[in-house]
Amino acid sequence: MEIEDVVISRKKPIYPVGQGLAKYLKMYQRDAKLPISYFDLLNFQETVPVMDKFGNDTFWETPLYPPYIQDQLYDGLKIIYAKLKASGNTRIVQHKIIDRIEYCAFGNTRPFRIRIINRLNDVYDYFYIKQADASRIYGLELEEILSPNQVNYLYDFETLVEEHIVGIPGDVFSKTRMDHPDYNQTRIAKEFVKFNERCTIALLGDMRSYNFVMQITPDFDDFQFRIRAIDFDQQFYEGNPKVYMPQFFKECFPYVKLCMEHLNDKTVLQYQQEERSSIVHRVRSERHRIKDLRDASRGQELSTPENIRQLKEGYAKIYNNDQYYRCKTMTDIVELNVKNVIRSVQI
Repeated sequence: MEIEDVVISRKKPIYPVGQGLAKYLKMYQRDAKLPISYFDLLNFQETVPVMDKFGNDTFWETPLYPPYIQDQLYDGLKIIYAKLKASGNTRIVQHKIIDRIEYCAFGNTRPFRIRIINRLNDVYDYFYIKQADASRIYGLELEEILSPNQVNYLYDFETLVEEHIVGIPGDVFSKTRMDHPDYNQTRIAKEFVKFNERCTIALLGDMRSYNFVMQITPDFDDFQFRIRAIDFDQQFYEGNPKVYMPQFFKECFPYVKLCMEHLNDKTVLQYQQEERSSIVHRVRSERHRIKDLRDASRGQELSTPENIRQLKEGYAKIYNNDQYYRCKTMTDIVELNVKNVIRSVQI
């Protein structure tokens, strides 16, 4: 595995949801009528920085709303949470209150993070309100179809609501937990290889270590590890193939180093093949859904012609496959990736 500093576009545009994708989201019950929108949450005039427990800037801010606006927002956010978690059953929020709203101007979709807390026992949860972006929604759907993970989100016109994904941020894990004596380093390396393979196939970009989390599950004789993406802003937009391979980001070097220390070429190939086989099983079981998603992408702008050209040429060289030159869209490249995975497993 190699490592280098990959350049990411910081000015990726927000792509509106087209008619085809909107129809798909309704078909698979991802759409909802929400009482407030993303833009309603922008009605603040000033913010206060959010610091972590060590006094470091988190790049999140607390918006300050007039009392009459805040009350309306809090009531609407509780209804949204009920729709996200319980199909709109508001009984689950009768003892819950909105503890705080946080805003991040750093990301492409400038998200809001909502903390909701149970008054009876102080147990809290988070969810996110973001500006709807078609490429991000495709990323969420491909995560649902091609990965072992389930995603929970809702869409309403220009608003996207996402469930919080639990886990230790990848950069925090590599600095503070990776060398824990109870953890099997080979298992961690194996999971990174599989995660790298999924991103490469699904064209999920910018998976630097702070854009994914590590989920740790104690088993009867060991710990199991799973890496989950938490940021889908760079779903098949960039033209550089290395953007879709986490191994090339300097922020992921601790994971790459672990792979070099504990794996060899044969085991890396074995784990890649295992992940491809898993993807084939998922595609077969979700073949109608992935066809509907592909059809929904027709006519949907998701990147620039230059980026599409650069990426298909890059993948053609990487895989020595001239079929990539025929691809006209980013979803064509994903489809060809999946077809190649199916062929490689059948060989």
